[in-house]
Amino acid sequence: MKLIFAVVNGDDSQAVSKALTKNGFFATKLASTGGFLSAGNTTFLICTDDEKVDEVIELISSKSHKRKQFVPSGTSYGLGTYTSFPVEVSVGGATIFVTDVERFEKV
Repeated sequence: MKLIFAVVNGDDSQAVSKALTKNGFFATKLASTGGFLSAGNTTFLICTDDEKVDEVIELISSKSHKRKQFVPSGTSYGLGTYTSFPVEVSVGGATIFVTDVERFEKV
């Protein structure tokens, strides 16, 4: 038995949730926030049999898309002079962790 933690961009959360449910996987969803952009994410907790882990990861991957986004970046020129200019970064996709589960119960 494995526990999959999947951190998914908020824009892809609904599609991932629907794909998991449609394919018979149950997930607990937690609201989370990324540290770099402070953007909203959803962390899915999915417990499944060892042989189904690759299927879950494929479902998540197929619904989690990377995209480009501009974020403000600043440069200080001393004596209180500060300028801000946008920098393009890649966001989205999913970060997935898989761990062993010693015991799983649904009560």
